[in-house]
Amino acid sequence: MMPSLAAALNVSVSEIGYLISLYALGMAFGGPVLTALLLALRVPNKPALLWLLVLYVAGAVLAALATTYGVMAAGRVVMGVASSACFGVSLTICAGLVAPEARGRAASFVLAGLMLSPVLGVPATALIEQHHGWRASFWAVAVLSVLCTTVVAWRVPASKDQSHVGLSAEFRSLRNGGLWAAYATSALIIGATFAAFSYFSPIFIGVTRFSAKAIPWLLMAYGLANVVGNLVVGRLADRHMIAVLTGGLGILALALGAFAGFAHSAAISVIAFLAIGLTGVALNPAMVARVMRAASPGPLVNTMHTSLITVGLAVGSWAGGAAIDAGYGLRSPLWIGLALALAGLLSLAPFMGKRVQQRVTTQ
Repeated sequence: MMPSLAAALNVSVSEIGYLISLYALGMAFGGPVLTALLLALRVPNKPALLWLLVLYVAGAVLAALATTYGVMAAGRVVMGVASSACFGVSLTICAGLVAPEARGRAASFVLAGLMLSPVLGVPATALIEQHHGWRASFWAVAVLSVLCTTVVAWRVPASKDQSHVGLSAEFRSLRNGGLWAAYATSALIIGATFAAFSYFSPIFIGVTRFSAKAIPWLLMAYGLANVVGNLVVGRLADRHMIAVLTGGLGILALALGAFAGFAHSAAISVIAFLAIGLTGVALNPAMVARVMRAASPGPLVNTMHTSLITVGLAVGSWAGGAAIDAGYGLRSPLWIGLALALAGLLSLAPFMGKRVQQRVTTQ
């Protein structure tokens, strides 16, 4: 889609690439601000989600109608802001519909849509763009978002009394050190994953020597691994949250190290690639369960989590690219990812130490 957009808007492909950054900036900074505004206005969760979905539709329509780069950029920012806040409010509604001990598994179903995007969304978008043009892709997103809004209005129950979930209560939750430790681990996991993921294609083509035709199939397999990992983690996250995070980060680190060290081997590279897919982003339900356990699962707490995950994604992707630009080679993003995964493990060390101490005390 990028070449078509560049030609239509009369800008370079690199400028079209900035639209991804603008979307991420909208998620990282606009989402929490909009969520705080909704809390200040005391808008209940279901109406808030519906308004956010309408805003997302408006952003998609604006992008579909764009004739200048500025209008397209505005549409992408609006979509980023709305999507970040949507995730926060959706997870809060989800948490309120199930028992506390089932929140991780419930979150895995909310996040399954995110996992399906590389499996269905990316190929579908490319197919629509090839046959009907890039505008049709944005119109398809708008139509699907309208359908989603209709289903939410019809099927999602109205929120319970929210008198205890005001803006001041959310700000008090954000002063919790344990919550920020959970945020840090999540940002490091996603940073580690995207430091590598952003450059998988050039690594596979330039180092492993796969043909360009193999890349879509590899990415589809990666997306399926994300879906499977997300569902497995969702089943385990509530009872074994820290064990899942520790084990998942350990596997992620080993996979990144193996890929970096043996990127010339097709077999090892593909196995490591799929292991990254099974962990990495797929650890989201355990991350969400930890955040919800550290603080009341309100909209701002969850939206801040989405925001900081987006920051981790951006920093990881930037660090991987900076390493390549500095002349460290195509494998360098994998080493960057390994370093971030190890930092994620270190961020869990204090919590693990407390658990060991508690077990010794009880014995």
